Amino acid sequence: MAQKPSIPKGTRDFSPMEMAKRNYIFDTIKQVYQLYGFQQIETPAMETLGTLMGKYGEEGDKLLFKVLNSGDYLSKITPDELAERNSLRLAAKLCEKGLRYDLTVPFARYVVMHREELQLPFKRYQMQPVWRADRPQKGRYREFWQFDGDIVGSDSLLNEVELMQIVDTVFSRFGVRVQIKINNRKILTGIAEVIGAAEKIVDITVAIDKLDKIGLDNVNQELREDGLSDEQIEKLQPIISLEGTNDEKLNTIAEVLATSETGLKGVEETRFILDTLKTLGLKNEIQLDLTLARGLNYYTGAIFEVKALDVQIGSITGGGRYDNLTGIFGMPGISGVGISFGVDRIFDVLNALDCYPKDATNGTQLLFINFGDKETAYCLPFVAKAREAGIRTEIFPDSTKMKKQMSYANAKQIPFVALAGENEMSEGKLTLKNMETGEQSLITIDEIIQAILA
Repeated sequence: MAQKPSIPKGTRDFSPMEMAKRNYIFDTIKQVYQLYGFQQIETPAMETLGTLMGKYGEEGDKLLFKVLNSGDYLSKITPDELAERNSLRLAAKLCEKGLRYDLTVPFARYVVMHREELQLPFKRYQMQPVWRADRPQKGRYREFWQFDGDIVGSDSLLNEVELMQIVDTVFSRFGVRVQIKINNRKILTGIAEVIGAAEKIVDITVAIDKLDKIGLDNVNQELREDGLSDEQIEKLQPIISLEGTNDEKLNTIAEVLATSETGLKGVEETRFILDTLKTLGLKNEIQLDLTLARGLNYYTGAIFEVKALDVQIGSITGGGRYDNLTGIFGMPGISGVGISFGVDRIFDVLNALDCYPKDATNGTQLLFINFGDKETAYCLPFVAKAREAGIRTEIFPDSTKMKKQMSYANAKQIPFVALAGENEMSEGKLTLKNMETGEQSLITIDEIIQAILA
């Protein structure tokens, strides 16, 4: 007996109904991006490891899926190296490529390679799958889709404001209540300077970024293991636990960071973004959260994260400013800011809340029953006419029992069925059955089209 097939853990198949829902998500986000003047690009699933490694921090590098070299990939490996079983060293020789971890680093590579073709500022959106060798769990997959929007070639904070408007518009269209969290890496850098641990900024941000997941005590323990003294950790506590309105938090943190030029610059940038958004009437709450760190090393300014308020799930959108990213590829001085919608988590949220509009998941609208060759020949011009009118239409391909054909319509939730027998053909009409109400009427194809499109 053949072995039953399976798929790798952390990956999924999607049914036609699921794809209809996902396409609703893609189309909604795409329409909002286009509303703000963004243009679409795509990049390869594989990038060179030289492009990917070192861009996501030590933890991110561990989660890269590496691709074995083609051909005799063991030809450059000595017996001693094989015997040593040093996986990192072997991987460096066995693999020159990797699956992309996100869409931002490939985008930075794209900008560098195509700089002469781009009109700056360049606003791009991109929807493609990414891969991470993570432990699969609820809301976390090894293969998942991201939907990014980035603006490069402009230092203006109006770009951050615009991205927050995009986030607010997208989730308002979805009918999902969210909280948009904002922070600034310059504020975090200032905090590290003030407590005398400037060199530990990455360790500090990685640790406090886990506050929601592991709790304050475990964060403090991780900071201790990273080499911070008890005195330094104690100084962090009121900052991590800061409460009040956004303005109150900013005023307090400005006092704490009075001796840090970098920190005060972060406060100034954050205040501008928040004050500007106040005038634009966002439908969702935006909250300053100093525990928001976002572990990716390339963020240098504002950072964002979006949480669904009515579903227990991780971040469903995130992003930030990355002034130095293209410098890694030999093109310094091009600033960028971007966001990434986590399509798979948004899919889970919309499923949990049943937020899909009815027409988003509808497939075929009209099914023609097949009674035989003569009836089919009569119906086919009407099938074509219905499709020309924009009605999603099928004709059952086989002349089989009517019960089977009606069961097919019910299983696919097709709302209307058209039937043509001797009576209908003699009058040049069709019988239209409303599958929801059971009503039937003998009418022309033009009247059917009008009824369905009404």
